[in-house]
Amino acid sequence: MLHIVHHSDYVAPRPKNGSFVFDKYQLVMDAIRDHASEHVAHEPAPMPRQWIEAVHDPDYVEQVLSAAVPRDKERRIGFPVSTEIASRVQYTSGGTWLAAQLALQHGYAANSAGGSHHAMADTGAGYCVFNDLAITANRLLMEGDARKILIVDLDVHQGDGTAVLLAGREDIFTLSIHSERNFPTRKARSSRDIALPDAVGDDDYLSILDMALKEILPSFLPDMLLYQAGVDPHADDRLGRLALSDAGLERRDRMVIRQARDRGIAVASALGGGYGLDHRAVALRHARSMIAMADEADRGGAIR
Repeated sequence: MLHIVHHSDYVAPRPKNGSFVFDKYQLVMDAIRDHASEHVAHEPAPMPRQWIEAVHDPDYVEQVLSAAVPRDKERRIGFPVSTEIASRVQYTSGGTWLAAQLALQHGYAANSAGGSHHAMADTGAGYCVFNDLAITANRLLMEGDARKILIVDLDVHQGDGTAVLLAGREDIFTLSIHSERNFPTRKARSSRDIALPDAVGDDDYLSILDMALKEILPSFLPDMLLYQAGVDPHADDRLGRLALSDAGLERRDRMVIRQARDRGIAVASALGGGYGLDHRAVALRHARSMIAMADEADRGGAIR
């Protein structure tokens, strides 16, 4: 059973300036309805401001929520921050947190948006406004829902914002496996970074991921895993430089779930990146990712 979090505000109007297309998020849900044999949709509440400000600078939070983000920051983000975008990013952050709550009950759950891993304390960047992964991890720990959290970021781009916002914390481990010659140009320092050369394919990628998980999981001993499940390592992705196939992405996602499941660790995924001219094809890639993870989680039963 796929437990998926979605809100109508995830689909914001396309900004007049900027190249980001928000209709992908509705197309993802359309693909879920067409291809998932069993799924339950859950609607999130907006993330309370106090938890956003626990990670982001309060002045920046005010700029976003009042739709008054300075132009230089909007250029870094990649689109203007309207009132609709301000609402959206509160719901996407709330969605990742709700997915984590559902994962604690069912073993795995997904947010149909989120994964805004480039957002920093006082600015957004790379189509990211608030860092839902960092906000969710901090809230889970502060409210006692987890003791130690592993964030696995397999987007093709490094999770630089997540790395910076959570640097130095002993209760959070950040793993980023990404394309070396891709955005951001200046990389941050995660707990573990694995930068890959261009055109790495399925077998090499999966071998590297397998070794990393088998080293980190038994040494760090997390009780929660947040997964940035971007599909932009795919060979056909417009902004990627890696070469995973559809089958390789599925093997990747199943590997993350299986290794966590076998250790009794709940997994919540955020959608992450995926780019292409054929928006339906990208949306289907995301949907198949979540369907495969739910199937793999069900093979081991619910997390206790």
